[in-house]
Amino acid sequence: MIHTTRRDTLRQFGALTLAGLGTAATRALAQSDKPIRIVLPVATASGVDTITRAAQGALSKALGHPVMVENQPGAGGILGTTTLVRSAPDGFTLSFVSNNHVIYPSVYKSLPFDPINDITPIAIVGSTPLIVVVNPKVPANNARELAALLKAKAGDMTYGSSGNGTILHLAAEMFVDEAGATARHIPYKGVGPMLTDLIGGQVQIGVAALPSVQQHIKSGALRAIGTGAAQRLAAAPDIPTLVEQGMPGYQVEGWFGLIGPKGLPAADVKRLHDAVAVAFAAPDVVEAMARQGNTINVSTTEYAQAFFRSEMAKYAKLVKKAGIELQ
Repeated sequence: MIHTTRRDTLRQFGALTLAGLGTAATRALAQSDKPIRIVLPVATASGVDTITRAAQGALSKALGHPVMVENQPGAGGILGTTTLVRSAPDGFTLSFVSNNHVIYPSVYKSLPFDPINDITPIAIVGSTPLIVVVNPKVPANNARELAALLKAKAGDMTYGSSGNGTILHLAAEMFVDEAGATARHIPYKGVGPMLTDLIGGQVQIGVAALPSVQQHIKSGALRAIGTGAAQRLAAAPDIPTLVEQGMPGYQVEGWFGLIGPKGLPAADVKRLHDAVAVAFAAPDVVEAMARQGNTINVSTTEYAQAFFRSEMAKYAKLVKKAGIELQ
């Protein structure tokens, strides 16, 4: 998904340096021992939450500051992102965001912020696989059987999501559309509550990032139907892709990137970018990301800026195709 050359990677990686820091904000970031606050617009147990917490220690070391992770879920992620965009552009408040950030404009009539112009992109950090799962009582073991069941039930089956207009809502609706069927959408205030009800049988189908459901699949609390990846995952080789199960149009993955509020000084952006690259290259983080099935490839800041815009255009088309109504 993210394309950088070895030369780009080496150039961006660089050595962390404080030379040439010209603004008061940058000097404060470099010299203060104030904690850096990472506001996550998602609930605990979500893919982005799991990824961020796995890298928290390495991020603190690379940034030279304690890192505090704060979950602010709600309204599909809008609440947490509102906190980020309203914070001071001093480098002490950041956020890891996902696909949801660029889906907002296509599913909400109005937003309290501009997803492009009210942020400072720092880097697209990597991607995480999405997987279709069902409650074990659902009599389907693969995509073909689940599609047939959806058709037979004619709109009576339910799927949960982390909220209206989230990537998990869109990904589940895409599966139903690929199956040529219908199902009822039950939105939740985050991945955690959705998974609780999915395991409990209150909803029957869901899509989630692999890191958030790995343990539930292994324990038998959930059954995996297939991944949205192009090829089988090294972290879950026994789970087939939906492409190989006869759904060639179903390829979707989650991505995550680091942003700050609008107006973050360029020197701070570089310092933060380089620290993130160092943190996600730490051996323990590399191991954790591989175990979770995540692909890490820290992009340039310039790539991140263009990526947000291109992804917003892409999802506008997908939302329209899926027939998701404006909220």
